[in-house]
Amino acid sequence: MTVSKKTITVFTLAMINLAAVISVRNWPTIAEYGLSSLFFFALAAILFFIPVSMVSAELSTGWPKTGGVFVWVKEAFGHRTGFLAIWLLWAENVIYYPTLMSFIAGTLAYIVSPALASSTLYTWIAIVLIFWITTLANLLGMKASGWISTLGVILGTIIPGGLIILAGILWCATGHPSQIAFSFQDLIPDMSSPTQLVFFSGVLVAFCGLEMSAVHAKDVQNPQKNYPRAILLSAIFIFSLYVLGVLAIAVVVPQKEISLVAGSLQAFSYFVRFYGLEWLTPVLAALLAFGAFGTLSTWIAGPSKGLLGAAQSGDLPPRFRKINTHGMPTSLLIVQAIIVTLFSSVFLIMPTVSSAYWILNALVVQLYLVMYILMFAAAIKLRYKKPHVERAYRVPGGIIGMWCIAGLGILGSLASFVIGFFPPAQIPTGNILFYVLFLILAIAIAALAPSVILLFKKPEWTHALEHEKQ
Repeated sequence: MTVSKKTITVFTLAMINLAAVISVRNWPTIAEYGLSSLFFFALAAILFFIPVSMVSAELSTGWPKTGGVFVWVKEAFGHRTGFLAIWLLWAENVIYYPTLMSFIAGTLAYIVSPALASSTLYTWIAIVLIFWITTLANLLGMKASGWISTLGVILGTIIPGGLIILAGILWCATGHPSQIAFSFQDLIPDMSSPTQLVFFSGVLVAFCGLEMSAVHAKDVQNPQKNYPRAILLSAIFIFSLYVLGVLAIAVVVPQKEISLVAGSLQAFSYFVRFYGLEWLTPVLAALLAFGAFGTLSTWIAGPSKGLLGAAQSGDLPPRFRKINTHGMPTSLLIVQAIIVTLFSSVFLIMPTVSSAYWILNALVVQLYLVMYILMFAAAIKLRYKKPHVERAYRVPGGIIGMWCIAGLGILGSLASFVIGFFPPAQIPTGNILFYVLFLILAIAIAALAPSVILLFKKPEWTHALEHEKQ
């Protein structure tokens, strides 16, 4: 078996975290809240972002092995539950990939011919080509994947995001009226209905993914020290960019004109028209597309390497344990690409994707939150079960501190999970009974799949593993 070289630095790991978490395309949706977005940001930080950052830093430095969430949950609750956790992470990404790539396809169409964006055939072809190209790039190893993530963050997030923030600052500095009022009353959102709160899930999930880079812990130079440093650096960047970028859009673009589905290009178009810089639109569209490409590259590598940990424990057939000379799980990546290609065919059979796009995203959120609940619970359990395992970073406050931090994460995840079953009032999603039953059925299928796989597990899977170790 090839030994992975330690090729990831603090900066590269921080860029992988940023590529996994932050996305300029989410800013207009959150800006719909106006000033009250600050309230949701603060709430999401307390109930989710800070707990994820601190807990994943402790777990990754205590168990810096390939597998990430799989290893942590397995050490706490056993093999079957660990397999469930990494399976949920992988499954929600298979659902997430087509939605992310449809954004890339639509953005690229905006450069060539905006009419292409409404073509389901074009969207499907673009999704398949983009995903296979990204998969092949990831087969070149984490060094290549890390470079793609780094360039994607710089060109597709920091530069476009910085331009939005700068435009917002110039707007206020030149005396233009703000589209939102800065008062305490406007800071508190409407909490009278769950359908009004559902977009809080969008704010909370905007911070998802910080734990994903832990699957690369073995590739990090001096992971015990450098992983917590990368977490801190990326957390500061992520929170600052989100707050400043969302406020910049909310200040300039009237709330009633903020599109929940048009994405970042709508905000960019508003800015460039006002400042007479229309020629920047295709340039910004290309940067956004490349940024989403960097995000895609990060997520293709992460969950697959996590599932590799389960394969190396004998939970999958021996062919899925194969890695190439660059330390990448070849079979898993190829099979994943085939599944995503088939799943993306939904764009060929559906007349419109707006409602389907939302319900698929809602399913992604629900599966992700179940995985997070398992991760937070594992962090608490491991403080009791394996207290003497050396952790370069520990959540401060001892057992009580861990209960408080991980407990907040569980509370935030559970609350968002319950809210997620209410369709948003702003988007027509059809019959509410169908909406809820679809989510419940899909979650049940995804959660039961690992048990079905283990039910048909063959003895030779483990025997082959023992032979490989000899």
